[in-house]
Amino acid sequence: MWQLLIADDDPVSRTLLVHRLSQIGYPVTECEEGEKAFDLLQNPDGPSMAILDWMMPGLTGTEICKKLRAMDLSHPLYLILLTSKTKQSDMVNGLDSGADDFLVKPVSYPELHARLNVGKRVLTLQKRLSTRVRELEEALVQIKQLQGLLPICSYCKSIRDDHQYWQRVEDYLSQHADVQLTHGICPHCYEKEVIPQIQALKLSQIPHSKRYH
Repeated sequence: MWQLLIADDDPVSRTLLVHRLSQIGYPVTECEEGEKAFDLLQNPDGPSMAILDWMMPGLTGTEICKKLRAMDLSHPLYLILLTSKTKQSDMVNGLDSGADDFLVKPVSYPELHARLNVGKRVLTLQKRLSTRVRELEEALVQIKQLQGLLPICSYCKSIRDDHQYWQRVEDYLSQHADVQLTHGICPHCYEKEVIPQIQALKLSQIPHSKRYH
């Protein structure tokens, strides 16, 4: 379950929200002023979703949104503004500040629950995308390593890795390129190596007395 922050300077409104959302299983952190909410949301281990009252001491909900969106945070956030403002221009300004959603007081709890479910879906998708990007970046690093100059033995064709250990080509590629290798014989080696061995084997099976008749 995603951790949730409720920031509201109205103790009655905040207590009701904490009680209702705790009842449906949300781990809730609460605070009553904007600076504290801003500090909590910067923490990668802090809440990932927040219900922010528009008007609070220190920083307003919209100011918190603007400051957070201007930062290069390592973790995704889903921010919901809570306000008694009802004009369409207020909703537009709130969303333009960086909020993901907008709720008008008095809160409809079924609607709030539904909007939090949307937030969880969005955060889950963002987390999966972040993981995929990180995997692709790691794969790109490995590809760049393979494109560099590799020390290879002139005789046995082993490759020297970054730790100065010599490995078979198959082992090196399996570790650095996430590939599995299967063995075969190219036409050139078949003609040069395999056919003479087959002929020698056949010759060895012919009785010595018959080889020259």
